[in-house]
Amino acid sequence: MEELTLNKFEEASEKVKEVILDTKLVYSDYFSNQTGNKVYLKPENMQFTGAYKVRGAYYKMSTLSDEERKKGIITASAGNHAQGVAYAAKCYGVKATIVMPTTTPLIKVNRTKSYGAEVVLWGDVYDEACEKAYELAAEHGYTFIHPFNDFGVATGQGTIAMEIIKELPLVDYILVPVGGGGLATGVSTLAKLLNPKIKVIGVEPEGAACLKESIKAGKVLTLEHVNTIADGTAVKTPGDKLFPYLKENLDDIITVPDADLVVSFLDMVENHKMVVENSGLLTVAALKYLDCKGKKIVSILSGGNMDVITMSSVVSQGLILRDRIFTVSVLLPDKPGELMKVSGIIAKDSGNVIKLEHNQFVSINRSAAVELRITLEAFGTAHKEEIIKHLEDEGYKPKLVRTNI
Repeated sequence: MEELTLNKFEEASEKVKEVILDTKLVYSDYFSNQTGNKVYLKPENMQFTGAYKVRGAYYKMSTLSDEERKKGIITASAGNHAQGVAYAAKCYGVKATIVMPTTTPLIKVNRTKSYGAEVVLWGDVYDEACEKAYELAAEHGYTFIHPFNDFGVATGQGTIAMEIIKELPLVDYILVPVGGGGLATGVSTLAKLLNPKIKVIGVEPEGAACLKESIKAGKVLTLEHVNTIADGTAVKTPGDKLFPYLKENLDDIITVPDADLVVSFLDMVENHKMVVENSGLLTVAALKYLDCKGKKIVSILSGGNMDVITMSSVVSQGLILRDRIFTVSVLLPDKPGELMKVSGIIAKDSGNVIKLEHNQFVSINRSAAVELRITLEAFGTAHKEEIIKHLEDEGYKPKLVRTNI
């Protein structure tokens, strides 16, 4: 375990300054109050390429020989490493080919192309795209830069830890997203070199917890499938080169469900006015699972490359999960004035009607009962329950139903 040294981290920290923006820590009153800790955000979503990946890509490119660069560069990525490599290749005047899963958000594909790279869409997940990239590398003689299972790349990513500790020397916890393990390896290794007392916690999506399963087994495992909205960390197999470092330097691994990422997106937008992609939100969603109080915690926001369609879907689902949008069904006689009565109850409680569905065919006796489905906007759970109670008090029997917006 001599590949990742303090000297190399220091070298990388100086090198990446040529391309990165200064992402100062942001203190979060909101998350601090929610958790009872002092929570800081490391906003790597604000980097020029929209993610931390430019660090590892640029440092790795600087370590290649002229001959390796002249062959052309190829990599596989779900998006953020793709942009980092494409940008680094542009800086060095090198041809770059990027293989991306067909499910990659359009914004990541277009931005990768904008840096001059050739994009090949292949496979449904990163692992399939990676296999294709290896094939093309062998066929054309390209130099392959792995998105995470590479010591040079991991060293570049670890420069984040150097900045965190310089700015917050007494940090207690660093939370880092985990996909293949490049960022987690770099950050945890450097953090432990600088201060072994710092606890570094890896965070994975429940639907792609390849590292947690591997550590549990004591060896690198490959998941049969992954299923998560956190596309940047939808990886089946952690890096085998990095695995010893991850086992040694990560103090724990937390897994979070996709639903937590959805509501965390709302929290970030409303309280910090920042767009953070689902993988970048892992460390925010994990805050509530930490069993500590009064500690200084840094959550690394790894990226912010989210397309508008995905953003719209996440916002809608977040509002539903937070009970700020809900749908209720009531049965009422099919006669004039009934709809007005229901509307009056809702209006009195300051509920905002988004959608009405009036179904006259729910019963064979229309005069006895028709169904009215009302989709409402509320202030939260307490407000929702208040509206439902007042409908009950007026003799209606409201039932909550699945909301589709």
